[in-house]
Amino acid sequence: MTTLMNIGEAAAAAGVSAKMIRHYEQIGLLPEAERSEAGYRLYGDREVSVLRFVRQSRHLGFSVAQIAELIGLWSDSQRTSREVKAVAQRHLADLEEKRREIEQMMEGLSVLVKACKGNDKPHCAILDKLSRGTLTQHQPHMKPQLKKSRAQAEATSIGTSSPIDLMAWMRGVHVHHEAH
Repeated sequence: MTTLMNIGEAAAAAGVSAKMIRHYEQIGLLPEAERSEAGYRLYGDREVSVLRFVRQSRHLGFSVAQIAELIGLWSDSQRTSREVKAVAQRHLADLEEKRREIEQMMEGLSVLVKACKGNDKPHCAILDKLSRGTLTQHQPHMKPQLKKSRAQAEATSIGTSSPIDLMAWMRGVHVHHEAH
């Protein structure tokens, strides 16, 4: 016979917060809990196992959708380990891509930090370099955007060949929006 626990006991047993348990129920990773006659949520060993599974999966960076897929595979006795491995391999490939992007961002930021004297004077090489758009070689590969926002279109129309007075430009944008 399964011992039933309240939400606080289940949270402690699984290593998650009660708030996260309610969230996982709300988004469908955990079935709605049984209720006591007084209306309190009740959890058994199976729910605690699922909560541990979710906690460990989140720790490894799996998305909610991936966790839902893994839970589905976990509960499917007809699944193959190949299916589970494919989910993990896709996630590993995503993490590798994110790592490459982070390394490129760090490289670009390192260039900026080294360029700045960091003294009491107002001139800042970081701001200058950011305003000139000269760091494209250090930016991570971005997927092309299908549609530009109005702000992006306006920024593009200004051009990046020379530094601009960004504050003056922002004041102009602010005044332009108030006029409409």
